[in-house]
Amino acid sequence: MLYFCVFSEIIYSWVFNEFPSFVAEDSRRFISQETGNLYISKVQTSDVGSYICLVKNTVTNARVLSPPTPLTLRNDGVMGEYEPKIEVHFPYTVTAAKGTTVKMECFALGNPVPTISWRKVNDHNPSKARLRKSQAVLEIPNVQLEDAGMYECKAENSRGRNVFRGQLQVYTYPHWVEKLNNTQLDSGEQLRWECQATGKPRPTYRWLKNGVPLWAQSRVEMVNGVLMIHSVNLSDAGMYQCLAENKYGTIYASAELKILASAPTFALNQMKKTIIITRGQEVVIECKPQASPKPTITWKKGDKAVRENKRITVLPDGSLQILNASKSDEGRYLCQGENVFGSAETVASVLVKEPTRIDLTPKRTELTVGESIVLSCKAIHDNTLDVTFCWTLNGQPIDFEKEGGHFESIRAQASSADLMIRNILLMHAGRYGCRVQTTADSVSDEAELLVRGPPGPPGIVIVEEITETTATLSWSPGADNHSPISTYNLQARSPFSLGWQTVKTVPENISGDMESAVAVELNPWVEYEFRVVATNKIGTGDPSAPSRVIRTSEAVPKTAPANVSGRSGRRHELVIAWEPVSEEFQNGEGFGYIVAFRPNGTRGWKEKMVTSSDASKFIYRDESVPPLTPFEVKVGVYNNKGDGPFSNIVVICSAEGEPSAAPTDVKATGLSVSEILVAWKHIKESLGRPQGFEVGYWKDMEQEEASEKVKTEGNESSIILTGLEGNTLYHLTVRAYNAAGYGPPSSTVPPSQAPTNIMWMQDGSHVSLGWEPVRPLANESDVMGYKVLFRQEGHSNSQVIETQKTSAVVLLPDVGVYIIEVCAVSEGGDGTASSQIRVPSFSGKFTNKWTQIYNRNHNVQNQWRTLQPL
Repeated sequence: MLYFCVFSEIIYSWVFNEFPSFVAEDSRRFISQETGNLYISKVQTSDVGSYICLVKNTVTNARVLSPPTPLTLRNDGVMGEYEPKIEVHFPYTVTAAKGTTVKMECFALGNPVPTISWRKVNDHNPSKARLRKSQAVLEIPNVQLEDAGMYECKAENSRGRNVFRGQLQVYTYPHWVEKLNNTQLDSGEQLRWECQATGKPRPTYRWLKNGVPLWAQSRVEMVNGVLMIHSVNLSDAGMYQCLAENKYGTIYASAELKILASAPTFALNQMKKTIIITRGQEVVIECKPQASPKPTITWKKGDKAVRENKRITVLPDGSLQILNASKSDEGRYLCQGENVFGSAETVASVLVKEPTRIDLTPKRTELTVGESIVLSCKAIHDNTLDVTFCWTLNGQPIDFEKEGGHFESIRAQASSADLMIRNILLMHAGRYGCRVQTTADSVSDEAELLVRGPPGPPGIVIVEEITETTATLSWSPGADNHSPISTYNLQARSPFSLGWQTVKTVPENISGDMESAVAVELNPWVEYEFRVVATNKIGTGDPSAPSRVIRTSEAVPKTAPANVSGRSGRRHELVIAWEPVSEEFQNGEGFGYIVAFRPNGTRGWKEKMVTSSDASKFIYRDESVPPLTPFEVKVGVYNNKGDGPFSNIVVICSAEGEPSAAPTDVKATGLSVSEILVAWKHIKESLGRPQGFEVGYWKDMEQEEASEKVKTEGNESSIILTGLEGNTLYHLTVRAYNAAGYGPPSSTVPPSQAPTNIMWMQDGSHVSLGWEPVRPLANESDVMGYKVLFRQEGHSNSQVIETQKTSAVVLLPDVGVYIIEVCAVSEGGDGTASSQIRVPSFSGKFTNKWTQIYNRNHNVQNQWRTLQPL
């Protein structure tokens, strides 16, 4: 079944029944983008309906719909099977431009629905070719010349097949291979221009002059893109164009032809010059006038024409050449250029001088690094000529300002120059040139300077073989710097060395004619770099570049741990310590320690593995081991290669345990309102020697768990507690400690009660005091006596009077007010101080005798009463 839709552009599609239901293309249905027609190879009941052709212009985006076309099924019979009939095919000849995309259509009607296949006749299909629309379209992108050829479309079903063939021709637009260039010719010369272009079909050429076609004439030839004009003149000047064209396009190339026609003229720098040369030299006197056509050149010396011979020649460019000049060649030379448009002249004077000679000494010298030398350069030259000197080293001018003071130019006379070289270095060896320059000539000479010095660095070191403790090395010799190499020194560097170190070798002494050696006594499993240093009788040179980093092979460790000893620990612990083996001596991976120990006097060893290579101790705990039990101990090493040696056997003891006795005779003495001195004694014979003591203290209203703690170290037996609150009762304990732990606390506690019912009587500077005795509580130490503390108001230091009675007499020596307080003293220390008493002092003057009593009983504070004089 076929439906027609004819329109002038671009994308065709078909609407089925109603928009936007479009006909889907498949092996049975095809829309040709060449004609717009819809093809249905085998109509089915589902195809019945109305069809509308939709055309879209991709440039304007405009759309056009055709009138609907109905499709119905005939009921007068059934269509039987039949062979394919190709209804859509590409032209017999398809032409396409190179680089474009080619689409060839092929669709067939038939029952059953035919299948479409493609092939390039007598060749393979292009690899970039693609099949579209159920193989009804062959698409070749970026088509090239090799894609041209015969293509075949084949339609097949069970009833038969049908074939169509067509030719694909690929063309190219003309493209320039060689274009024209603007040209300038003298009148009478020949012009030859060639323009070349490629294209398929091969392009043809046409020529234009000033936009008008150019035709062949007697002087003008045009053959295959080549334009020739013989004996050009002013009429030939103009703008020319070459056109290359085939049936697909035309390209243009343009160039301008200028014809020169002028009388000879000389540039200003060629007029009236003087040329100074030396005898025997060659001289060329230029004569190059600007003229068109080329002028005729004639030469005169003085008034006579120059005659050419073996020494004197007029060159093709008009210049005059004189070989092996002599005094007879001095004079005034005139050059004349002439053509049909006129003539011109230029004059040059030639002066012939005696040649300059040079004397450079010394010619060859050998020096040692650090020495100095003077090179002398003298010039023998014409006295009328100025002379300059230039020094070079190996062909390069010496820069005296950048040579670090090694070079100095000395000009003592006008005709000589010296070169001073101080503190010579190896880099200063070479060819020293002296060039003498005059206005007539230039001469030079060279002197050779050899510098002896320490050898240069040897070639890079190559590691040829590596073992656990050796490395076979080779190198190439460096420069001997004119002094034979006497010995080589082999050096190595590892992560464990302080820079480069000389290593032992086989042979022990490496002579200068050797280029290999074996480094020995290396450590296994260590990364090394190697280098070589050469020495001659001048000195030792720079080292070679380092070898590649290489690791020696693994081996059983050979170094046992050092300084095996015991450490303090807790009760029932045996602490074994040692110095870890450096990584340099671990000799391989999997390094660790074997700790062996046994109680003194026993036979069998107990061994424990310590897998960390950094470990420095091992703790063995056994509840059955008494404190200070002696053990025999040794520590060994191992790695993945095996077990290494053990250290020497040492005897160490198990931990002694924490202190077993509490400090005794604990005493607390008040030094001021904020300081207490705590002292104690310790039984030396107790188990567990103390490393120090800890003093804990807390206020009366607080729990012991909240106590503050202060530690002492060593054998100290006292400490001053500071920062305490005045008139406050503190509890304290003292206990010894060591690495194993803490011992029992002291049990003595100072009295918590303060003296009460304090009575006092003043007689001059004497104050008599009395108070009721303090009764200690059940957990407090017995009262051993009392302390009376008194200080002058405004002062911090107190004076102390101790007494075992409940009375005391205090002397107040100075005028002022004194503050007095009393506290009980026990084995546990000083108790709580009484309330303060303020007593005025009049330095012994008589005062009325009266007594004041401070009563703190029954929680009554600040109550005073007066008693009868005692």
